[in-house]
Parts: sequence; C-alpha cells; structure tokens
Amino acid sequence: MLASIGSSLLSRRGFFRSAIAAVGAPRLATAAGKADAAGAPLPPREGSRLIVSAPVLQNAAERSMGVAFAVSADASGWVEIASSPDMRDARRVYSGGLGMMEVNDRIAQILVRDLAPATRYWYRIGADRISYKGGYRMKNLGSEVDGNIHSFSTLGAEASGSFCIINDTHEKDAVLECVFSKLAKLKPSAVVWNGDATNTTEDWARALQTFIAPCANHPGYAADTPYLFMNGNHDFRGRFARHLERVWMFRDPAERDGRFAELGRNFVQRIGDVALIGLDTGEDKPDSHPAFAGIFQMDRYCELQTEWLAEEVEKPAIKTARFKVVVCHIPLCRPERRNPGIQSGDGSIRGGCAAWSRPCGMRWRPLLVKAGVDLVVSGHTHRFAHCAPFADCPWPQIIGGGCNADPAVKRGFPTVVEGRVENGRLCMRVHNCVNGKIVCEKALSCT
Repeated sequence: MLASIGSSLLSRRGFFRSAIAAVGAPRLATAAGKADAAGAPLPPREGSRLIVSAPVLQNAAERSMGVAFAVSADASGWVEIASSPDMRDARRVYSGGLGMMEVNDRIAQILVRDLAPATRYWYRIGADRISYKGGYRMKNLGSEVDGNIHSFSTLGAEASGSFCIINDTHEKDAVLECVFSKLAKLKPSAVVWNGDATNTTEDWARALQTFIAPCANHPGYAADTPYLFMNGNHDFRGRFARHLERVWMFRDPAERDGRFAELGRNFVQRIGDVALIGLDTGEDKPDSHPAFAGIFQMDRYCELQTEWLAEEVEKPAIKTARFKVVVCHIPLCRPERRNPGIQSGDGSIRGGCAAWSRPCGMRWRPLLVKAGVDLVVSGHTHRFAHCAPFADCPWPQIIGGGCNADPAVKRGFPTVVEGRVENGRLCMRVHNCVNGKIVCEKALSCT
C-alpha cells in the first residue's frame, strides 16, 4: 500500500497531492491514519480512496495501449474501453491477463490489446479492493470507478497528427511545469519521453513520483495524450532502475520476435507518413567503468538492438514511411571531436562522461543510412543544438535542451521538439519552454 512506502513519499514535493485532489480523495496522510509504535504508517482505513492518481497512457502503439495508475491498498485494476463516449459498448480489461489477475498495493498496470489502428477510443479506470490475509483468505471488498472518461487515438500509417519529444527533465519541478504546459498547448498525437526522466531511482516512491504524478499542476499529463518512453543513461541508475517496468511497463511482447524479448523499450511506430524509431543508447560510460562494478552489459545490449534494427528496416512500417525519425537519448555522432564518445578498454572518458555514443553510432549508422533516415533527435548534453549532416553523420541531428528553467540562463533551457507533416514536408520546431519562443524551425522534404 502507498502508505507503507514510507515518509519519504509524503515529504518529497507532496507526492500525489494534486493527483489525489483531482480525483477527490483525501491526502495519503489522512487516509493512512496515525503511525504505529515503530513509526511506520498504518494501512489505509477501509472506505478511504483507492484510486489515487489519474491514468497514465504508456507505450502508444497501433493495436495496443498501456494504462497505469496508482492505488492506495491491495487492488486489482481494470480499464473499461469503448468506441464511443457514452461507453455503451465498453469491454473490461484487467491487470495481469488470464489465470490470476494482478493484485498490487501501489500501482495497477493494464495492457489493452486488440485495438484498431488509427482509431479513437474512450476509457475509464477502476479497481477492486482486495483483502488478502492468505492464499485461502482473500475477499473482494468492492469496486471503485473513476468518474472521469478519457480518450486516446491509436497510432498507425493511417493516423494523422503530430508528435513531440521531450528529454532530460530530471525530476525538476520547474522544468516539468513548463514542458507539460507547452505540451498541453501543442496537443500532439503522442509524446516521446526521450530519456533521463530520473536522476537515480532507488525505490518505489521515487519511481511512482517520477512517472505517475511527476507534476503538481498537471496530474493528468498522460491521461489523454499517449506517451512512448526511451531510457536515458540516468534511467539505468539506482536499485529500482532494474525494475522500472513495474511503473512504466515494457511494450507489448507481441511487437517483437522472441529473440528480442529483452528489448522492452525499443519501438517502430507510425504516425501517418512518419516512422518513429526508438533506440536505447544505454549508459554514457563503458561497461568496464569502475562505477558500474562489472554488472552492466550495455555493449551486448547495443549489439542485440543492432540485430533487431537490421530486421526492422526491412519491414513495411519503415520502408513505406515518407519520413523516418530516430529517437535516442545519447547523440549518435558529434561534428566536433572534443569529446571522444564512449571508449572501450580502460573506461577512461575525457570530462567524465561521453557526449555521444561511439559504439551505438558505429553499429547503427550503416543500417540507418540503408533505411534512409531523415533525422535523429537526441538529448543528453543539456544544450540545444542543430547539427547539419557531415561525412560521418549523413543525417541532420536535433539535440534537445536541458533542465535549467531559470529565465536568466541562456543555455540549458528545456525544450519540446515538435514534428508535424505540412504540405508534404516534415516540419520540425524546437520550442524553448521557458520563454515560449521557437529556437529552431526546419522543414524536411521527402527523399
């Protein structure tokens, strides 16, 4: 139960404060009651609010959609989904699938399958409160239904609309506020959160806060706008980072061959004429770096993605797209040579980290050239940049901004990278989320 996560959950930024208010629930501290003699919060009283956040649409796809929301006690969550806002033809999908449904005291995660591409759906969330006192002592205490009806549209080659890309939010309140405010105005069809959503994730509390209720003024930031998520290097750091799929679920396994089951974040998704290709650049230090204690295998992870990408570039989703856009956290190349990229051998890196990923860039470049990639969008450096093509990098590259929301600071400002097909061209606009200005505008013609 959320109350058992500990006082850190309640002390840091008033976690879930606005989300709870949005659904009319009491604050967690009130729901949990007094602490026991050891200082641990007692379980929520029966009758307290069970659903304590807005839904978060995860892993937008053509035929599936993930839905997650926070709960305050043992619960089995579900989604009712329909083809019209009156919900008359709604079907219910439970967390966990067939056999035994999932029961969790912190979060409900539901993967809705068998959807039609490029189609709008309406949905609402609910949960059954479960009393569990042993394998033969379970009881369903009743359902709670969120009264709000939300909607989303699936992706696909016939879909229309725009996409946006954000990066390096690093759990900073002011950054999240201005980024989500800009997204609310742009109303994209889907958003790619392109890494470093976190700093380091050590426990449930931090993970829930980062992804389920990251911003006080935008509790429903992903309730009607579906998101895709790609790891940044910081998203691999921390004990709970090894279990991040418990909060932001992996993509539908049906999207990929079983040989690539470990690639739970990679994606190829069409939004009309645009194919978005999600690649995971992993850490910004080599596996041999002493900070990693010999327990990272990012090099093999990059190689497995290379094998996956070699198959994907031959499939219709990429081959028939007029525009191909790669999204990855760490840049795949840099026109200047001041930073050598990730090195092998002794693990030494000038400046302590790599500004671009040499192993990923070298492995993926031939395949991306073969696919005719039009643009790569990255982050990581905390400095907006537009890099024109050059000898070793035959595509333009946009690097999103950083996590400094101080209006007086001229560099490191957070950005939203917007993409939209207009008059047969892919128009890319980079928004400075602090002053509201467009700092870069490029139009890519179909090649």
